[in-house]
Amino acid sequence: MALAPVAGRAQAVTVHGFVSRFSALVQQNGPAVVNISLVPKEQVANAESLWPPGASEHDPFLQFLRQFSPNPLPDAGATQSNVGSGFIVRPNGYILTDARLVADAKDIKVRLTDRREFKASVVGIDQPGGIALLKIDANGLPTVKIGKPSDMKSGQWVVAIGAPYGFENTVTAGIVSNTARLLPQETYIPLIQTDMTATTGDEGTPLFNLNGEAIGITLVAPPPEGAFEGISFAIPINAAMRIEQQLQLHGRAEHGHLGVTIQDVTWPLAQSFRLRKPVGALISSMDRNGPAARSGLQSGDIILQLNGTNINDSFQLPAAVADLHPGTSAHIQYWRDHGPHDAVVVLGRSTTLASASVDAAMSGKLGLMVRRLTSDEKHRAEVSGGVRVEQSAGPAALAGILPGDIALQVNHAPVSNPAQFRQRMSGARNTVALLVLHDRQKMFVPLDLG
Repeated sequence: MALAPVAGRAQAVTVHGFVSRFSALVQQNGPAVVNISLVPKEQVANAESLWPPGASEHDPFLQFLRQFSPNPLPDAGATQSNVGSGFIVRPNGYILTDARLVADAKDIKVRLTDRREFKASVVGIDQPGGIALLKIDANGLPTVKIGKPSDMKSGQWVVAIGAPYGFENTVTAGIVSNTARLLPQETYIPLIQTDMTATTGDEGTPLFNLNGEAIGITLVAPPPEGAFEGISFAIPINAAMRIEQQLQLHGRAEHGHLGVTIQDVTWPLAQSFRLRKPVGALISSMDRNGPAARSGLQSGDIILQLNGTNINDSFQLPAAVADLHPGTSAHIQYWRDHGPHDAVVVLGRSTTLASASVDAAMSGKLGLMVRRLTSDEKHRAEVSGGVRVEQSAGPAALAGILPGDIALQVNHAPVSNPAQFRQRMSGARNTVALLVLHDRQKMFVPLDLG
């Protein structure tokens, strides 16, 4: 009978301790989080109020909020890019934030939690990494403690302190959903995904673990409406700080460049390439004049190692290459013709980085009808061979192959006419890898012939 109250007290202590950790975290790090407001180079006219959504100047609810709010509401003329967040990483006034927030800014103002305001200068912006470094004329400022994102696991709690809609020092909490989510259209860096919703003003918000250490910087991606509802992404702080060091020293960050577009190796693709398991990064297309091409690498090669480090999936390669300086000699092991080979690539310099990750659906019979390309079609597609897909059904359609796509290779052998295409297909084993040109992007698509 005495156990029930004891259990109740133990539970209460646990909850109290958990809440205390949140409070201590905010008290410790809140002063290092700043509110960033800016004037874009091209001011947008007739913009709607940010809050309340769709409110007019004569709305009584808006007037009520303005009368009793301790801080002024965001300006009704502000655009979505007018407000954001950042955090102090050096006590002499260096501030990290989202590159997109300040990329087109004319004037930038930073407001501290003690109400002091400073005009900020841009030290440097690294668009490929999504990081910007600002500087204000101040010393002895509080800073965040830098943590290790690699220690985070899915399901762990995280806390963000930001300024959604301009409301500074707003605290939100959630859990880590994934520790390495790649958004090639945003950055080459695998991102931390959480179940918190990032919105206007959250750009540059720091993400903390429960030890009070900054582990990421929030990136607000502009996807098609509703695509990322209820989730947010953060650039791992270790990657951000590597970029910060380059920006502070040189005003810009330089990234190594291979000149390839890659995709993940699925089990069906691994079988078609006769790999024992799906590893590495598959080169789906490449710059003909790029560093990789000059070193003899080809479309269809699978990069297995970079400087002795195994490339287990396509997520690893872009970040590993980007962390190397242009001019570096990179030792690459790759898979071609059912065996490993080696190459040395002298990396180029890149201002934009991208990788393509493709997950294709596979099934039984092929379901394709193809025809010969006309000279005009070859010229417009900038190809010398291939066949045009006229109809796609069944497994081919499920795999994402559409009418108008151009099939360039069957199991790494080029095709130039329908007869050759049929011949290559008839000689294929259970799984075939098609190199397809879709919307000017090349990708390997695996098909199971059954």
